[in-house]
Amino acid sequence: MLTDRQKMILRAIVRDYTNNGMPVGSKALVEQLPVHVSSATIRNEMAVLENAGLIRKTHSSSGRVPSIQGYRYYVDHLVKPDVAKTNDIDLIKTSLGGDFQKIDEIVAQSAKILSDLTSYTTFTLKPELKDSRLSGFRLVPLGNRQVMAILVTDNGDVENQTFSVAHRVTSDQLEAVVRLINDQLVGLPLKDVVEKLKVQIPAEISRYMQQPEGFLKIFGDVLTRAAQERFYVGGRMNVLDFSEQNDIESLRSIYSLIDHTDDFAEVLGNPSNQIQVKIGDEISNNDLLRNYSLITATYDVDSHGQGIIALLGPTRMPYSKMIGLVGAFRNELARKLIDYYRHLDE
Repeated sequence: MLTDRQKMILRAIVRDYTNNGMPVGSKALVEQLPVHVSSATIRNEMAVLENAGLIRKTHSSSGRVPSIQGYRYYVDHLVKPDVAKTNDIDLIKTSLGGDFQKIDEIVAQSAKILSDLTSYTTFTLKPELKDSRLSGFRLVPLGNRQVMAILVTDNGDVENQTFSVAHRVTSDQLEAVVRLINDQLVGLPLKDVVEKLKVQIPAEISRYMQQPEGFLKIFGDVLTRAAQERFYVGGRMNVLDFSEQNDIESLRSIYSLIDHTDDFAEVLGNPSNQIQVKIGDEISNNDLLRNYSLITATYDVDSHGQGIIALLGPTRMPYSKMIGLVGAFRNELARKLIDYYRHLDE
């Protein structure tokens, strides 16, 4: 149990170190603390904090830096999120104010905006893709036996793929298959459509095509792209700026993790409505991210569900500023998407 003075000193050490990256000594704390305390008293209190595992000495000076446990205590008990600056809010609104054609474009742009604001690596996931429903399927002839398959979901997403049809397949057969899919699959969640595509639809389509495998593969590919959880990453190269790991293999492993959606989805877990901060080994089961912190938050888009935003940076990040910025950012992103859906429904 820390005293109020020990909490005050720990807070000052964390904020000073995250701001300038230099170990914090007792003389610097004398000047920063809002109450008058001697250097000797501060050194005694720092010894208590060190024995508690909340701060540690560095090899290069007599100053102290926060430990992982110290950061954890600070985030859990001492942090006070900063109010986002007006110019940051204006920048977010301006950057999200463009004329977007798809939800994906907004969510992808949001990852870039947040990365530019923080200089960290950011991740965004659009609202609950797995609950999307199929709202329509079309085949558009392009000539020379080329056909474009177009799949539309109820949240406005459009996926398409061009393919060649065999000479033996007629336009009447293709139209019959499109009617079959729209009659039996429209309105179903995409995960149910995927299941029916495996067990029921092949037999139905074989009534119109002798060899439906090629068409089923095309439809399945387009469907899979629409149904998959799609992360957008902003500031991939920023990892090089804040990483404390200098060996190539570690950085390669981090980039591999970032680029594999399923693996990083496991890292994110299931964020709650509250902004969450994971530090060091709390992020994953291996040591790969032990020198990093991950801030995650959901954003609520009314009946269209929740999406996720995340911020990966060093443990030495200015938590007050970043938590405040993530909170403001998710509100602006939710507002933009709600407005987009409203116009989509009109």
